[in-house]
Amino acid sequence: MSKILQQRWLLNRRHYLRGLGATVALPFLDAMRPLRAAATPAEAPRRSVFVYIPNGVNGMTWQVKQAGKDYEFSPSLRPLAKHRDDLTIFSGLYHPNGIGSAHVCGDLWLTGARLDTNQRSARNTVSCDQVMAEVAGRHTRFTSLELSVTAGVGMPNGSTTLAFSRDGVPLPAEQNPRAVFERLYGETPGGAKAEGEQLQTRRSVLDAVLGNAKSLRRALGQEDRTKLDEYLHAVRDVEMRTERLESWLDVPRPVIPKQEAAHYQRNVSQSEAGDYYRTMYDLIVLALRTDTTRVVTYMSGSEGKGLAIPEIGITQSRHQLSHHNGDADALDRLSLSDLFLMEQFAYFLDQLQNHKDGETPLLDRTMVLTGSGMSYGQSHHNASLPILLAGGRGLGIKHGQHVDYNLPSIGNYKLDYEEWRTVTSHPKDETARLSNLFLTMLQKMDVPADKFVDSVKTIGEIL
Repeated sequence: MSKILQQRWLLNRRHYLRGLGATVALPFLDAMRPLRAAATPAEAPRRSVFVYIPNGVNGMTWQVKQAGKDYEFSPSLRPLAKHRDDLTIFSGLYHPNGIGSAHVCGDLWLTGARLDTNQRSARNTVSCDQVMAEVAGRHTRFTSLELSVTAGVGMPNGSTTLAFSRDGVPLPAEQNPRAVFERLYGETPGGAKAEGEQLQTRRSVLDAVLGNAKSLRRALGQEDRTKLDEYLHAVRDVEMRTERLESWLDVPRPVIPKQEAAHYQRNVSQSEAGDYYRTMYDLIVLALRTDTTRVVTYMSGSEGKGLAIPEIGITQSRHQLSHHNGDADALDRLSLSDLFLMEQFAYFLDQLQNHKDGETPLLDRTMVLTGSGMSYGQSHHNASLPILLAGGRGLGIKHGQHVDYNLPSIGNYKLDYEEWRTVTSHPKDETARLSNLFLTMLQKMDVPADKFVDSVKTIGEIL
């Protein structure tokens, strides 16, 4: 058995540096983190899912007017009414580093980083989901799952993935439900032995790439070195994921009944948006209930690509709808798009509620965050982001309310066009950081964190 599989390289947390008569304890290092957790008494899983909505929303039909528990669902959010006791609506949250951002809103949604897109190379920071995956991923074959409506990582002026590694490198996302299903549950012809040989070949290629890159780097200028370093960070991430898969070779993949598998092995077209979204949501539920992963990101649209919805008469992309210039017909179509997305999201919550995690609904031990990194698409305003958190009651999350950081400042909502532009242009409460919510979720995922990016506190209203 290889050194990788036996994990003999692991350092003990009590490892010390010794010298000059003194001993110094090491910090927590990657070499102390196992690729696969040792068998221990089963602990109830903690899970998180992040679903991104591109280009903001129509705030006049999205915004809930009353704070607290006795609120009335807005027209765009009415599909979620049956889940009132399992969700919290937020108003007034923002990213301090995101004010004024445009097509990189998705890139910083889970990182809160300051991205200077004027530079030829804008380095991101680690995303909240990947910090969770470092803890939760020890128990699952895949540390995390990245999904999107566009495969890969996207263009420099806006990624098509929400997940970024410790090095700030975007993690490739997948868009094809059939390909995702095969990667998670498909069997390699020839079994584990053949799969192991394929992984060894991949590792040999990666080793060769890294070796050649070291000599190449010395001959490059500074700008090209920076680009090469970013590429190498991505290669090293693939190498680490390959090592993880090797450590799971002796664990059989879950067997999915043929009739159920057929649902995911269809060719699902994005031109049938409802079927496409629901199939992707079904895949997420399947991955969670088989404990294939416990952390998922799903970019249901990027700032550059939000699906048209022909079945309800919307032929424009989400990006086109967001640049409405105040036109009433365009705003009505944006509201219809918002409503459609929330209908699909309500379906997702239904499935999490209907599937059991032991004796309790899967939703009770799964936190699901949805929202956008933009609030008013016409002028790229990023204050008072549309944010919803559902699930996680079994993790200690309290729901059934609208937490509003705008009302103490503005008094009440008029829900007219001018107010929407004003409320979303700058934050009404400087301490209402979206990173506060991420910190709260991180702690509920058993991540030992007391700060995330620019957080100032946890959100006590949901604890």
